[in-house]
Amino acid sequence: MTLPIRVRTLKIDDRDVSAREDETILEVARENGIDIPSLCYLEGLSAVGGCRLCLVDVRGVPRPVPACVTRVEEGMQITTNSERIVKYRRMNLELLFTEGNHICAVCVSNGRCELQGLAQSFGMTHVHFPYLYPQLKVDASHERYVIDHNRCVLCMRCVRVCDEIEGAHTWDVMGRGIEAQVITDLNQPWGTSDTCTSCGKCVHVCPTGALFEKGKSVAEMLKKRQFLPYLKLMREEHV
Repeated sequence: MTLPIRVRTLKIDDRDVSAREDETILEVARENGIDIPSLCYLEGLSAVGGCRLCLVDVRGVPRPVPACVTRVEEGMQITTNSERIVKYRRMNLELLFTEGNHICAVCVSNGRCELQGLAQSFGMTHVHFPYLYPQLKVDASHERYVIDHNRCVLCMRCVRVCDEIEGAHTWDVMGRGIEAQVITDLNQPWGTSDTCTSCGKCVHVCPTGALFEKGKSVAEMLKKRQFLPYLKLMREEHV
């Protein structure tokens, strides 16, 4: 017997809203037209709370919480745009820039990059932390696609879409902290992978220019993600 899903009532930015008990703060906010920025989150994929750009304040909770992985509760009072929250989001965004080599002027995704778009929305013209300038590789061994680790923000969208949607699990994460990076198979060149189906889903969900198709211009780098909510719906109907 399936138990009915209960409805929760809560406040977001002093607005009374209702939600299903299985929904997250981010989902409810977006359903009600309340903007909460995010980078690692993508509808149709599981949420991991990795980028910490969707932080919000919840009354009674001492620390900000990631909206994408925090379930709603009855009577919650949530603030999405306080001075403290904006400061934390800006800091996290700056750290993403300093930990990689993001040079928008020469990037294939210039004008089509979610990281760049977030920086523009925050009015970010510089960062307050020293750049690390890591020496990261570019893997162009695949016949169609390239991965530039210099532009990767470890959102793990490629890992999740390859596992949850395609079912190949070609991508994974190796290392910890600042040493972490996405890899194919057991850290083998992408072009030698025995599991990659060359479907391109990982390329289309990448929020930056880390994954791109060879020979594509900036105007052609518009990502196609319409398949994700549809496939998620089909999967849920067959569970």
